[in-house]
This record gives sequence, structure tokens and C-alpha cells, in this order.
Amino acid sequence: MKAVVLLSGGLDSATVLYHAIDKGFQTICLSFDYNQRHKIELECATELAHITKSEHRIVKIDPAMFSQTALVGTTIEVPKNREMDQSIPVTYVPARNTIFLSYALALAESYNCDAIFIGANALDYSGYPDCRPEYITAFQKMADLAIKRGVEGNSVVIQTPLIHFTKAEIIKEGLRLKLDYSLTSSCYNPRSDGRPCLQCDSCRLRQKGFDEVNAKDPLIIKFFS
Repeated sequence: MKAVVLLSGGLDSATVLYHAIDKGFQTICLSFDYNQRHKIELECATELAHITKSEHRIVKIDPAMFSQTALVGTTIEVPKNREMDQSIPVTYVPARNTIFLSYALALAESYNCDAIFIGANALDYSGYPDCRPEYITAFQKMADLAIKRGVEGNSVVIQTPLIHFTKAEIIKEGLRLKLDYSLTSSCYNPRSDGRPCLQCDSCRLRQKGFDEVNAKDPLIIKFFS
């Protein structure tokens, strides 16, 4: 079995990569460079792909497509220590998962892959609309209509093994699979060396997850011990 894994280099996508390998898939990792503030994550993705002996492709996307987000450019600040609720924050990237999944779908059909793995999560997340189960279900329906394999009844299945997991459950799964989380980056606004800010939504959700499993984040040990 072969699968495309959307690999940002973050905690969730790294866990999904190890999960896919554990399930017996030969993995092709797909990452995206859109001049994101947290571009350090691409270095993490490259290292993770190398360690797992996965083929790795990085697609460059014009950052102008994502101009109205705090994750690209410097005009909108990344929120610090905000009260997280159901509103969509300024770190939302317009149509990002739709674009990424479309590339993954084309690659999956070209390489005759059986599945696409994405680390979408609908529990401990920042309220992005393209992380919800109903969005994934809708994309699957579209994919079945959009490609030759789907029309012929041999769908490329969108796999979201973490979608109903808490961050703690995700971390517990990664630790079970012997994933070294010091090789991942979650921060939306890290320093150039990868040191996390510890104040953005993503840093805080990550820390909450490690706290709940009574484990020390190896990335914190790496930078702050």
C-alpha cells in the first residue's frame, strides 16, 4: 500500500506520518513552502521524511494567495495568549487544506496511491473550518468525482486518524510510535533557530497536551533547559 502524507513538520502531521507507516503504508511526504512565518517547519519535515525513508516533495506556492493571514508576511501579528473560542482567528490561512489536499490528490493518483493522510483535528485546534469532519467528508465526495480512480470505483481514501483526538491523545499515540517530538515545530512565530514563542495558540495547545500526558516536551528541553 502507498499513501501521500501531508507533512508540515508540526506535531500532528508528524504523528500521522508515523501512524501511516505503522499501518503498513509506503509513504510519500508532501510539504508546502508559502513563505510562512514558521518556515522552520519545512526543515523538520525534511528531517522526518529522511528518518522514515519516505520520498519527500516540497511544493512552492505564491504567498500572495495567502496574504490575509497572520502566518504569512508581517502586516498581521500572531496573537499571543488570546482567549481561544469558536471564532476563526487571524492565523486561519484561506482555503489552505483545500489547496493542499488537491495537490495531494493529484500526486496520489499519479503514484497509484491508496490513501492520503492529513493531520486534521477537530478538538484541540484553533477553530479552522477546513479541519472539521464535515469538510473532510465533502472533500472525499469531490475527490471521488474528480479523478479517474474515483470514477472507476477505486477511491483514494482521505485518512484523518487524529480528527477526534485531543492533543494529549495525539501525543500519546506519537510516543507509542517512538516519534521524537524534538524534531517537530508547532509555533506560529518561532525564532530563526526554531525556538518557540510559547504564547501563540499552537504553542499553548501543544504544551497543554504534554501536560495532560505528564510528559516533558523534548522541544522545550532542547531550547529552554
